[in-house]
Amino acid sequence: MRALLLATALLGPAPSIASSLYVEAGGLLDVEKGEVRDGQCILTDGREIARVEPCGATPEGAERIDWSAYTVLPGLIDLHTHLADAGQEADLALPLKTSPQLTALIGAHNAKVTLEAGFTTARDVGTYRGLTDVVLRDAINSGFVPGPRMFVAGAYLTHPGGGGELNGVIPNDQLPADMRLGVLTSPDEAREKAEFLFGHGVDFLKLIGTGAVLAMGTEPGEPELTEEEMRAAVEVARARGSYATAHAHGAEGIKNAIRAGVRSIEHASLIDEEGLLMAHEHGVWLVMDVFNGDYIDRIGTDEGWPEEYLRKNRETTQIQRDNFRRAVELGVSLAFGSDSGVYPHGINARQFAYMVANGMTPAQAIRAATIEAAGVLGQQGRLGAIAPGYLADMIAVEGNPLEDVRALESVSHVIKDGSLVK
Repeated sequence: MRALLLATALLGPAPSIASSLYVEAGGLLDVEKGEVRDGQCILTDGREIARVEPCGATPEGAERIDWSAYTVLPGLIDLHTHLADAGQEADLALPLKTSPQLTALIGAHNAKVTLEAGFTTARDVGTYRGLTDVVLRDAINSGFVPGPRMFVAGAYLTHPGGGGELNGVIPNDQLPADMRLGVLTSPDEAREKAEFLFGHGVDFLKLIGTGAVLAMGTEPGEPELTEEEMRAAVEVARARGSYATAHAHGAEGIKNAIRAGVRSIEHASLIDEEGLLMAHEHGVWLVMDVFNGDYIDRIGTDEGWPEEYLRKNRETTQIQRDNFRRAVELGVSLAFGSDSGVYPHGINARQFAYMVANGMTPAQAIRAATIEAAGVLGQQGRLGAIAPGYLADMIAVEGNPLEDVRALESVSHVIKDGSLVK
């Protein structure tokens, strides 16, 4: 019944598809310059932006979209989501109780609400039910379900009992095979698992470099995958024309991952000054989820989440925010990632206010979810801006997010790939 309800919820008005749109913006936010320009119109040609120009008569064959009451900016990018997952609850066994089929349907629902919230691109950084994110990405790309453009990891590369395992439910070696696709114990196994995942359609690799807050029996500050194991996986990713990102809270695990050659670090809660300087020197992005600590503490306490989770969250939340502020001061590359799935999907934009409260300007926070995030994905020149040649992803919000970044928490309209979806 739950699967039927979720499938039904996906049905809605079909997107308005035109070969060309002429979008009249009340204000057009230039994310490069951090300024809003008046009187601009955006002409699309299929999935791409053809021109940005002072508004005039609607070009022949184009459909005019009147967003003159709104500020228009590029579709947002969230680099740390868990769309293809059952979500976070007090019941540790929830992912095991949720079949791969239902997980995919839940993912379709999550994808729809994420797109409608203005996030036209999302990086899914891991699911307990391995490769369900690949299925979801492909369904979105085929037009079967609405959702953001997805880049997916397929499974966690992790040690047995590590931060990427479903611990504390049944003996881990009795878990279904699809929940252990990335479990490894050596550099050779790291290569083997990485090759397997790329062979099954993933876009990048997710390495578990330290323990996790929301994994039983692991500590965020403790290194897990070794530098050698991570380097082996990174080499496979590079040979495939891709990259790896590392879940890493602890200072030593972060430095191991940077030395191993990852492109980005997820969480980076306990990073030290040396790690910050290393990230800056090597051009490694930090993707720091500075919003969800408050959600975990409040909702987790109310709903009876494991005390171990709540303790680790309390121990990492404020220090992560302090380190985020220091990263801003040092000019370390920071990109937007919210860890959606820990909290309900669709409220991803609440993180912007936390980024601003912890040292960023609104313009910097928006860049983190546009230009900088596109850089992490290797999609410079295609995503993250409204300019000729970029994919036609754009959103409309009331007010000026450069003055009040919370304007991004309520998105009025969305265009993805040149089609009006909201």
